[in-house]
Amino acid sequence: MLKRTLLALVLGLSLGACSDVQNNPHPAGSEYTNTLFVPFMTRSPRTLDPTSSYSNDETPYTYQVYEPPYQYHYLKRPYELIGRAATEVAAPRYLDRNGQPLPPDAPGEQIAESVYDIHIRPGIRFAPHPAFAQRADGSYVYHALTRKDLEGVHQIRDFKQTGTRELTADDYVYAIRRLATTRVKSPAFSTLAEYIVGLKEYGEQIKAVDRELRRGLPSTARDLPFLDFRLYPFDGAVALDRHTLRIRVKGKYPQFSYWLAMTFFAPIPWEAEKFYSQPGMAERNLSLNYWPVGTGPYMLTEFSENRRHVLERNPNFHGETYPCEGEPGDREKGYLDDCGKPIPFVDKVVFDIEKEAVPLQAKFLQGYYDSPAIERLDFGTSYLVAMSDDASKEREFKERGIRLPTTVEANNHYIGFNWLDPVVGGGKTPAEAEAHRKLRQALSIALDWEEHIAIFERGQAVPAHGPVPPSLFGYRADGPAAFNPIVYRKGPDGAPQRRSIDEARQLLAEAGYPNGRDAKTGQPLVLNFDYASSSDGGKALLDWYTKQLGKLGVQLEVRATDYNRFQEKMMKGTGQIFSWGWLADYPDAENFLFLLYGPNAKAVTGGNGENAANYQSPEFDRLFEQMKYLDNGPQKQALIDQMIAITQRDAPWSFGYFPKSAAAFHQWVYNGKPTQIVRNHIGYLRLDPKLRGDLIRQWNRPVWWPMALLALAGFGLAFVGWRAWRRRELETAARTLAREEATR
Repeated sequence: MLKRTLLALVLGLSLGACSDVQNNPHPAGSEYTNTLFVPFMTRSPRTLDPTSSYSNDETPYTYQVYEPPYQYHYLKRPYELIGRAATEVAAPRYLDRNGQPLPPDAPGEQIAESVYDIHIRPGIRFAPHPAFAQRADGSYVYHALTRKDLEGVHQIRDFKQTGTRELTADDYVYAIRRLATTRVKSPAFSTLAEYIVGLKEYGEQIKAVDRELRRGLPSTARDLPFLDFRLYPFDGAVALDRHTLRIRVKGKYPQFSYWLAMTFFAPIPWEAEKFYSQPGMAERNLSLNYWPVGTGPYMLTEFSENRRHVLERNPNFHGETYPCEGEPGDREKGYLDDCGKPIPFVDKVVFDIEKEAVPLQAKFLQGYYDSPAIERLDFGTSYLVAMSDDASKEREFKERGIRLPTTVEANNHYIGFNWLDPVVGGGKTPAEAEAHRKLRQALSIALDWEEHIAIFERGQAVPAHGPVPPSLFGYRADGPAAFNPIVYRKGPDGAPQRRSIDEARQLLAEAGYPNGRDAKTGQPLVLNFDYASSSDGGKALLDWYTKQLGKLGVQLEVRATDYNRFQEKMMKGTGQIFSWGWLADYPDAENFLFLLYGPNAKAVTGGNGENAANYQSPEFDRLFEQMKYLDNGPQKQALIDQMIAITQRDAPWSFGYFPKSAAAFHQWVYNGKPTQIVRNHIGYLRLDPKLRGDLIRQWNRPVWWPMALLALAGFGLAFVGWRAWRRRELETAARTLAREEATR
């Protein structure tokens, strides 16, 4: 019994001494391989089918496997489109309503159609996949499978033969046609159907075709006949030859090129659709939802649902080199050190599930993960906040060389004034409009966003001077986007300084509310603030808003509701003042300026528009209608400057702030430039596996000294036990001897 107790103590302390090592979710020695280790949270991605995939947690896979025609330059800011599978970004040709060509500078209203001829790079090949495996006679090995053939098959690697072929323009045509399928829901179809010639009508045709193919099948059937989009053409997307894709777009829509950098336009080989449509495939999760087929730098080789996913280098990747240009400061930060070297740098990417944030952070700090979130930036921001709050955390992060590069997001948070409101809105007469404008200007000065950023954003944001954030074309550090003269004045050093509360009070008096009271009735000015809040920190923030306007003597009546109720108020235009924000769909100033475009007014469009303030300015709208047709250049910049100046003067928003985000990487990860727009970023990351392995061993050495104490304690316990046992034995022997003597 004593021996078993001692053994249990020794084993328990041994495991405790090795606990840091046992916390490693990866095989011993793998830290020295050229493998990127990152976690994913909660669950596996819902779908990796490029037609339907649109969620942030899916992008680390889809954008590494698939190659849309275009991509964003990894380093340049403002963001710049460049070719990916395409040789270059195609300049559209313009046609009038009679089909006659127009010059490149033709007015947008004259353009009936834009024609994009996109040249695909020759020689690009798909990653190895069983869908392409062929016999010597050219027939496909796995295109006529039965359920019996699939016995024992659970993952793509269970198929022994693979093949490949060249990427062609027809693969992009197939993908565009597939946007219309009723079998997977594409979030892009409704928008693109308004622009791509014939796509809306094509959707109705495909719906009828699919209905016929399903005839006689139960509604719950998972095995559906192959819907071969090669058989159903339409004029909006065609292959002119093996490597030239033509897309026809209604009117002039310069932002269409941004769509061509999204995986909705990733190529889909018909062989993959045919392969996955066979009986028994769906029930084994053998589909594009789980096993994408692409030409990118990586291919998915393991999908263990809610456990682990693995990307490995595509041996057929056509190659790309690391960029040699960036924005100012990139060279000093080391982002240009790998100029001209072939990518991808990393051989394998392993994603392991981590359901809880605390163990994830612990494993990251131990070095077992190279980044706590490869698809998100907010983890790094939380680390920056933690460092500012806790000196020991700051010391630990710095000692471990953790990199926390920051960026200002293409994202804004603002306070809006409802233009339909009789107090803060546009006004019915010129005099009323001027009074309301001064009221909004006064409120905008009083809302001290610098203070808000310091308290609630912990310094991780920058004040906004207009609707267009940095990193987008249209934002100039020496232009109106960076300086709002209504709310700020230039300080002695040339930096913006918020105007004084006295200046705001003067504007408020000119608006008819001296000291926060109606000059005619003497009644206090009470404004309603609609706010969607579900967080515990909401009260402190609402108190802050109340305090800000209280500086002017204005009372704020807070109407906090859940988000659904808040949306209803916005759609009906019944709010007065409200808090909201916007995250860019694509990196163009138009994507923020359209939030103030009159025809997009939310209450006017029945909730379909995104102009939540219902702002109306004929001057702004006229400039917007000119700007939306223009490509980036001096003319577009001049119009953006004018529109920003108009919104500063009219103050339909108190412009709020642009959040900062920070990526998080260990010191052995290089080229980790933070971005929300570039999604194929993993291929640009480089590792130093030896440094990682050496530091992990240094940081996670088992603590053996308690074993010596345990040994001494064990010896002491054994000695005490031996003494007790010896005493007991002697006493027993003495009693026995006494009994024997008594019986003689």
